[in-house]
Amino acid sequence: MTTRTQTPNLVTPVLVAGCIIIMISFAVRASFGVFQIPIAEEFAWARAEFSLAIAIQNLAWGIGQPIFGALAERLTDRKAIILGAVIYAVGLVLSANSISPIGHQTYAWLVGFGIAGTGFGVILAVVGRAASDEHRSMALAVATAAGSAGQVFGAPLAEYLLTLMSWQSVFLVFAGLVLASLLTLPMMKAPNAASKAELEESIGQVIRRAFSDPSYTLIFLGFFSCGYQLAFITAHFPAMITEMCGPILPGGALHSVGITTTSALGAIAISLIGLSNIAGTLLAGWAGKRYSKKYLLAGIYTGRTIAAALFIAVPITPTTVILFSIVMGSLWLATVPLTSGLVAHIYGLRYMGTLYGIVFFSHQLGSFLGVWLGGRLYDAYGSYTAVWWVGVAIGAFSAIIHLPIRENRRTPPLATA
Repeated sequence: MTTRTQTPNLVTPVLVAGCIIIMISFAVRASFGVFQIPIAEEFAWARAEFSLAIAIQNLAWGIGQPIFGALAERLTDRKAIILGAVIYAVGLVLSANSISPIGHQTYAWLVGFGIAGTGFGVILAVVGRAASDEHRSMALAVATAAGSAGQVFGAPLAEYLLTLMSWQSVFLVFAGLVLASLLTLPMMKAPNAASKAELEESIGQVIRRAFSDPSYTLIFLGFFSCGYQLAFITAHFPAMITEMCGPILPGGALHSVGITTTSALGAIAISLIGLSNIAGTLLAGWAGKRYSKKYLLAGIYTGRTIAAALFIAVPITPTTVILFSIVMGSLWLATVPLTSGLVAHIYGLRYMGTLYGIVFFSHQLGSFLGVWLGGRLYDAYGSYTAVWWVGVAIGAFSAIIHLPIRENRRTPPLATA
């Protein structure tokens, strides 16, 4: 396989196409929390029923990530993305026609696998290969920020569409958007940016080499809390705000700018998180080129932990919701370009999709636990407080566990032969 020269420019056709695909994929994914109450009320389900569907979706995303990473490396990136988008759309269509919790939980597997094929694992790997060493950290940040841009409009779009049509119809609209993103695929061509030694090393060898390295295990464990916090907030924060924040009185400051209900505030909070994260992720990409990635990650997790602890410790009001959304948003996906960049830096680009996909599986195990536990404990205690404090503790764990990671490049054995 021939290694082609990487483009010296930051903005490439691959980056543009990757941003569009990941933006649409994440816009749909970030909207599911908005459907929490409408679906539960229509079918008189316990909160845990739909929460479990979203939790399964996150678990399937994690399982599918290394699989789609390997498929992209074996079959080409574009074929893996096409497969992911089709599975994603089919899962949404089937979910729209499901009237039972088991149906939603079953089809959530398809949606999760679809997100894996159109999300970070595949897209960041191809963007990373297309970028030069100078621009790689920033290119990964831009692609990650595109996911945040999708989050900015995903939840409010779902909220708006629900005023015009049923939630079933909204799911069908979203399925169409996912398929429409495939129109960008002609631009999705990246060089195979790998050394001769990396090209000669098999996928089994590189996985064994990674798992024999304690630093890879620490990266794997540290990404767990990121998934827990993000998935819990995405799935439960709109409902939590609706029930805990109280009514927004006419004539108030929030009312005057168009926020008239706590339901709308929940969708806007998710949007604010995504908007703030665009700046936070780009800043992380800039910093990742200049400073130690492990210390930046430890700092991000520390900031998240403090923000979450302060938010739940004080009375929850519309003002604290907005402030928390802005602060948490600035730290939201800032971990992704740093974690993926750390994997690429230490273990090379050849199997970045697979290795990052395995690390991302830990992220999605955390996502599963955060979403499922949120619904479970809410049904048991009528409150999200306990599961929120679990997230605070896990965040502190991740801040600490990144510190012993060794960031030096691991040379493949063949390179020294």
